[in-house]
Amino acid sequence: MLSTPFSGRRLRKLWLALPGLLAGAGAAHAQAVPNPGENIQFVITFGPKADPAWGDDDFTQTFFFLVPQGQRQPVYLRVFDPDCGGTLDSQKGAFDTKTTFSIYGGQGAHSGDGARDPRPTLKPKPVTGRLLQEKTFGNDPQYDGTYYTFGPLNPLEGELVDEFKGYVFKVVARGTAGNDGNVYRYYFSTSPTTSQPVPGGNAFTYEYCFRMPPALKQSTVHLYPFVNDKVVSIKQSNYDIDGTAKLTVFSVAKNGHPATASGDKQWASSVLPITDKERGLSLDMRLTTTSKTPNDMQFYVTDQYDTALPFFAIPLGGPPRYKYDIDMKIHR
Repeated sequence: MLSTPFSGRRLRKLWLALPGLLAGAGAAHAQAVPNPGENIQFVITFGPKADPAWGDDDFTQTFFFLVPQGQRQPVYLRVFDPDCGGTLDSQKGAFDTKTTFSIYGGQGAHSGDGARDPRPTLKPKPVTGRLLQEKTFGNDPQYDGTYYTFGPLNPLEGELVDEFKGYVFKVVARGTAGNDGNVYRYYFSTSPTTSQPVPGGNAFTYEYCFRMPPALKQSTVHLYPFVNDKVVSIKQSNYDIDGTAKLTVFSVAKNGHPATASGDKQWASSVLPITDKERGLSLDMRLTTTSKTPNDMQFYVTDQYDTALPFFAIPLGGPPRYKYDIDMKIHR
């Protein structure tokens, strides 16, 4: 991926404001992944023998969890339904899928080469950072419909990321055997037994593989990529939407701008310009469907330099609201 020098004064202002934006996102469900505000119930990772037409073409998913720099209380990663063999999971014949969850911290967990690559299997690279904890789940009924907790994790074991004013842990879920889809979700917590949000914390990913919920009449999913100060245009890319959903973009400057949605077993993309008013805020990418069956798909967004942008669990700056620009003329 290419990079470009940061702009000066405006980017410094954004970085100074970023801790406040993150703190504002630290509401009661800030570390639930997916977050209720996204209207996504679960993420999904298939085993490596799965047909990519089922919605996952790389069988891996990476999330990052952020702890504010002043936090010293131990944190825990709770995984709901980590096994693959229950009613939530996508069964393809006899359950034979294994999923490995790995937690990385230290230098390189976020900054390392390839750590933020939304298509990590196209040019495979070693996983960066220091492995802290890891566990593999198969068809394990004791974990079906309940939480497994990793931790405790010392916040100082994460990678200090100045941009976010905090320590970042990387969590990689990989399908290591089988062809079923493992359906699960995360919660980043200060408690090993209950879901208690980390004050001022957040979670984000650079590539989202999730399950579109079925619609009673109509269902809308919200994806919130954060647009930093250097972005001039974005390219949204999505996989296997099956032509069953409409994709539109909302922001302070866009009021339902159409974007391209993919068909079955194919990638599709479209480029959208970014205005000055949209920088330093989140976009709201809405997928709307009337399909009564769930659908698994992938999504990522890059800037004009092919650098991936993060989807935060709760949008930085809050969900964007379109601001009408009324040109008023005074006639004399």
